[in-house]
Amino acid sequence: MQILDTGGPEADARVDVAIVGGGPGGLTAALYLARFRRTVALIDANQSRAAKIARSHNVPGFPEGIAGATLLASLRSQLAPYPVRTVMATVERVEREADGFRVRWGSGDVRARLLLLATGVTDIAPAMPHLLEALRTGALRYCPVCDGYEVIDRAVGVFADGPAGVAEAVYLRHFSADVVLFMEGGARALAPAERERLARAGIACPEEPVRSIRHWNDRVTVVHGERETRRDALYCALGVDVHAHLARALGATTREGGYVAVDAHHASDVDGLYAIGDVAQGLNQIAVAAGGAAVAASAMHRRLGTRGMPVAPAGHPRPGAAP
Repeated sequence: MQILDTGGPEADARVDVAIVGGGPGGLTAALYLARFRRTVALIDANQSRAAKIARSHNVPGFPEGIAGATLLASLRSQLAPYPVRTVMATVERVEREADGFRVRWGSGDVRARLLLLATGVTDIAPAMPHLLEALRTGALRYCPVCDGYEVIDRAVGVFADGPAGVAEAVYLRHFSADVVLFMEGGARALAPAERERLARAGIACPEEPVRSIRHWNDRVTVVHGERETRRDALYCALGVDVHAHLARALGATTREGGYVAVDAHHASDVDGLYAIGDVAQGLNQIAVAAGGAAVAASAMHRRLGTRGMPVAPAGHPRPGAAP
């Protein structure tokens, strides 16, 4: 585990907010809170899902698209001038205290009045060699909401192990007339109604189980039974692992799929605990995470009130005070 602590004036003191997770949501929340003059500790395991995005074309403000790693570097650079304590480490546990929370990693910890989780999700990857190269070239994809536009009129495949693959294949049918759903256990794993839905949409689903998936020349070959089918892009619909364990350890409620249940201000049902981005909802979009960060940071700032605000120098009335 790499630990890099930037220190700063709050390195040994309680902070207003501790943020766990350094993806687009966590970094945006840290920026907002720092500009609200709140003391912030950001603990980043450097495992953001965004870092694996070869190029995103639906992040506002980037006409040519932007690589996920480049976006993260830009957000970190934007945050750098502010006095945010940044720790590159994996949080091992969080605990409730009388006046907030304690966040622990390795041999370090921080105490905070409020806690924001931006811990995200991890895509469940298919078993295939050269996985990262397939992602880099766009032959393997995870998010049709993000990049369905990029596969318009191309040969598209969906790999799944359950009925969620049917919904994803039908969703992608809007972008291409050539969509094939490959079920890990073959089409027999689907209910008759699901197979009928595919047929109505004009989506093929081979009967044979998938034997292997390989990447070659920027295309993906799926071997099913004794046959092979080549696709320009293969979407993996095996689901995600939601990183909500810290919230559950504090007693927070999770919803279907394992997402942290939050209100309109991104507050959980544990007092002082907030969650944003992929850990709190399934749309898995950078813009959604950043928007949630703005909402949560604003709510947390209001929740903290005037506590810790600068005191007017002696002999100088506060602004607006009567003479």
